[in-house]
Amino acid sequence: MKSLMIQGAGSNVGKSMLVAGLCRAAKRRGLKVAPFKPQNMSNNAAVTADGGEIGRAQALQALACGLEPMVDMNPILLKPETDVGAQVVVQGKRLTTTKARDYAALKPQLMGAVLESFERLKASHDLVIVEGAGSPAEVNLRAGDIANMGFARAANVPVVLAGDIDRGGVIAQIIGTQAVLDPDDAAMISGFLINKFRGDVSLFDDGYRLIEARTGWRGFGTLPWFRQAHLLPAEDALDLGSGRTSGGTVIACLALSRIANFDDLDPLAAEPGVDLVMVTPGQPIPCEAKLVIVPGSKSTRGDLSFLRDQGWDIDLQAHVRRGGHVLGICGGYQMLGRSVADPDGIEGAPGTTPGLGLLDVETVMTPDKRLTRTRATHAPTGLDVEGYEIHIGKTEGADRARPFARIDGQPEGAISANGRVTGSYLHGMFSADAFRAAFLQGLGIAASGQSHAAGVEATLEALAEHMEAHLDVEGLLALAR
Repeated sequence: MKSLMIQGAGSNVGKSMLVAGLCRAAKRRGLKVAPFKPQNMSNNAAVTADGGEIGRAQALQALACGLEPMVDMNPILLKPETDVGAQVVVQGKRLTTTKARDYAALKPQLMGAVLESFERLKASHDLVIVEGAGSPAEVNLRAGDIANMGFARAANVPVVLAGDIDRGGVIAQIIGTQAVLDPDDAAMISGFLINKFRGDVSLFDDGYRLIEARTGWRGFGTLPWFRQAHLLPAEDALDLGSGRTSGGTVIACLALSRIANFDDLDPLAAEPGVDLVMVTPGQPIPCEAKLVIVPGSKSTRGDLSFLRDQGWDIDLQAHVRRGGHVLGICGGYQMLGRSVADPDGIEGAPGTTPGLGLLDVETVMTPDKRLTRTRATHAPTGLDVEGYEIHIGKTEGADRARPFARIDGQPEGAISANGRVTGSYLHGMFSADAFRAAFLQGLGIAASGQSHAAGVEATLEALAEHMEAHLDVEGLLALAR
């Protein structure tokens, strides 16, 4: 019934990866360990076995622990729908949609759910490793905080502060954090560590000692850059790069403004015969792309407008005329149809938006969200596909007569008459190795035959070993109380 919290001296310092590595290190010691993040903001969600949703990072951390994801591992999930508003998910279920300025009023009632979930995890595990959100240095957000020091003090959890040296200024990050914190908050911090160092670590010895001297905090080590990090699912859409070029076949994915569940792309990115290219705003879709993926979105109609603003609708039409293939997943599937209607204003103002017209289907948004893990049979090949559904809306139309898959004998998704445009609500389809190989071969791409799950497992083991080699992991775990 012990716990330890990793907070960051800034956003994107690598907290999620550090917690995953510590979870695996604790598991290797025979401990029954679980991850926990009080509040997460991400459109990259995972579906739990009991039909809830949590941040994808906590699902990866659960895997590092050898556990099934549970809603208690991330009791509050904020899913941005606009620049100023987000859907609030509490213990796996949607509570409301609120604007950022109004969210503070919700926090007092949300702390109860946070502590309830945390206590349940503590009661059933030897150790709970907690991930903070953003940074405690954002003291303007301290009132009512449930994600960093507000949680740490309410639950009496010791904190280790992580700094990111790759972006520079790590000395100021850590010393400055102590300087702005309330003394009682600062007293919760038991030490610090440095993440993402490139080069000769000894060159930072003087800086490391300076941080120790100025803060009085214990240092737990400097972690060199983990080169296999890209093989683990990214949590934040900002982590999606433009892709790599290795002479493989180009598969392009549109970087929508509200892109969601983009870990769908990870198994494709790991294929040596594929160059996965993220098409960022202002860029045209590459002419050489064999396949264009229109990914999931937290705001289907909003991202349809965004897509048109980039001229990607014109590019997609030209791509199909040239004989190219298109795959729409979830919100992307909805966009490929003739229209998306939202009569009740579930995702925004009520109304109907014309779709791209590449599939003969229409979508109507409905209040009920479908949250389920799914086992399906790919209709064209008969291969098994496992994944999950996380969407609102019902899609119908003539192209549904040619389904992408069948679930319990019922059609799922749609394929165009020419066979080049496909839509499906099934996230995670490419994690199925046999299906992925057959899908790529259908595009004329030689598949590697590698196991995606085995690759993620091997990377988690390598991460734990990397942290054991460079950090005082025993000391970190001994802090837990």
